[in-house]
Amino acid sequence: MAVLDKSLLSTHATLLVGLGLLGAAYLADLPPSGPPAGPIGSYIIQGAEMSRLRSAILDVGGRITHELGIIDGVGAALTPAQIDSLRASAAGLRISADRVLETAGQDERATEDPKERLREAPDETLAPEDLSDAAHSTRVDADLVHAQGITGAGVTLAVLDTGLYDHAFLTKNTGRANRIEAHYDAISDLLLPVDQGSDSSGHGAHLTSISANSSLSEITGGHRGIAPDAGLVIVRAFNADGRGSYADVIRGIDWIVAHRDIHDIRILNLSFSAPPRSHYWDDPLNQAVMAAWQAGIVVVASAGNTGPEPMSIGVPGNLPYVITVGAVTDSYTPEDPADDLLATFSASGPTHERFVKPDLIAPGGHLTAMMPRDGQIAVEHPEFHDTRMMFTMSGTSQAAAVVSGVAALVLQGDPDLSPDDVKCRLMAAARSARLPDGTPAYGILQQGAGLVNAHDAVHATLTGCANRGLDIDADLAGTAHFAGRTAIDEYGSFYIADPDGNPLRTESMLWADSMLWADSMLWADSMLWADSMLWADSMLWADSMLWADSMLWADSMLWADSMLWADSMLWADSMLWADSMLWADSMLWADSMLWADSMLWADSTLWADTTAISVSINTWVPQE
Repeated sequence: MAVLDKSLLSTHATLLVGLGLLGAAYLADLPPSGPPAGPIGSYIIQGAEMSRLRSAILDVGGRITHELGIIDGVGAALTPAQIDSLRASAAGLRISADRVLETAGQDERATEDPKERLREAPDETLAPEDLSDAAHSTRVDADLVHAQGITGAGVTLAVLDTGLYDHAFLTKNTGRANRIEAHYDAISDLLLPVDQGSDSSGHGAHLTSISANSSLSEITGGHRGIAPDAGLVIVRAFNADGRGSYADVIRGIDWIVAHRDIHDIRILNLSFSAPPRSHYWDDPLNQAVMAAWQAGIVVVASAGNTGPEPMSIGVPGNLPYVITVGAVTDSYTPEDPADDLLATFSASGPTHERFVKPDLIAPGGHLTAMMPRDGQIAVEHPEFHDTRMMFTMSGTSQAAAVVSGVAALVLQGDPDLSPDDVKCRLMAAARSARLPDGTPAYGILQQGAGLVNAHDAVHATLTGCANRGLDIDADLAGTAHFAGRTAIDEYGSFYIADPDGNPLRTESMLWADSMLWADSMLWADSMLWADSMLWADSMLWADSMLWADSMLWADSMLWADSMLWADSMLWADSMLWADSMLWADSMLWADSMLWADSMLWADSTLWADTTAISVSINTWVPQE
């Protein structure tokens, strides 16, 4: 296995998009007195030795705001002059602007088409009170698992979002026992009482309700939550507007990993997304998420709501290790899966490191779940609230919450599974969308392995089939990094290549018992497609596409004008940062389809030919 020289990482030291510090900062250290020289910005500073790092920041007059040991760093408030002094006086530091994240989409362009707006629904059947409040559970066969006594008991799920809604259906399990293990506010760095509400947004409540609501549906009689008996750890890192900073989110993840054993945290739900501004391994938030996975926590992340364009997967869903989830909608007919559709907003792969994403898709279109009436989202959009406690909402955030609940069911059934093996079973049990003639309705860059299925995942026995060839220890240490095997042809279409770089043909894409696509090439977005596919200084992506050292990672917020996957594809700053709340529903990409078992062992079962798995970039519109 090739090794990437650590010196190459120095060119990737500075991340982009500097925005002001949000929320209340923990004043761990104060700088010397005196007026600041210029506007104060928020930064994430990383260094090998924490004591030297702290001293260097204080010596230039900066203020430390966050302790971020999980990434060997701190959050700091500094002026431009202090940043210059820090760079000049302390070699080896990595200085990144503290990016802003959003859980709630604010871009109204996504709702301009009346066909895609719940608020302009043509009849009353689309009202929240008339939509099934347990459809997401039955759609993935979680109700079948509940009937077998598997409800997530003994498994703790951490939800890092907008906080806790202190309603009994969320704070107590089906036996009405308290199940909030801990309640931490990463914005103020405070441990809060487990019965103290903190969700002024409502977004976190909606996700928690999807994953773990302990009440029974008045419509179906089944459990509203996917894992109604799971334990919960609530971490608030986003405010009422659904906005948070990298530093706050990383501090929240740091707290979760530090308390993993105390609360036996097995799953972490991350329902937010931001456009990548670096390789996955250079992003400090991704580094924290990788550390959580390394610590034994299953991380479920939203693909993002920036679809359907290819290469629209956001951070942290672009990490090869984690379970990245896209969204499907039921077209308001939960009883009829044949007309389920991939949601228009669901982000598509590949990632910029060529991995296939998303890994799975799950219900994410107009899901009905709990939300306080006085939460900011419900106040701003009362038409989606039933005036009691249920709210209808769409997004890949909701889809991620479904998969987090399914992961809890899988871990109750087999508590000894590693995060890699949970991912393996979820993907192996997924059901791909197929047209009546048996061909895939969507490519793997849109649906991944397919629709998650709780029953099959719980009863699966496979292990060792996910994240093969990856080395998270080396990735975090900076000694090796990895790339997938998506390629692009001369016509601008993506395809999956074999180890020799040739497009996979139909006859070589047979599913087999060992989850192989062809010979020794393992299929899964996070798997290495060949052991020699490691990042190096001059690795060509295609004939004329090169990730070279000429990339600009400076404060000018550009990668580099010459760094293109294809004509006109730039890392534009106007990309949406929103992820978790879109009022749009779906786009008709296919007429009717079947959700078939994606692990069909019959010799005659083929996944797709090269054209079926291709996604044309000619339909991709560059951002201005």
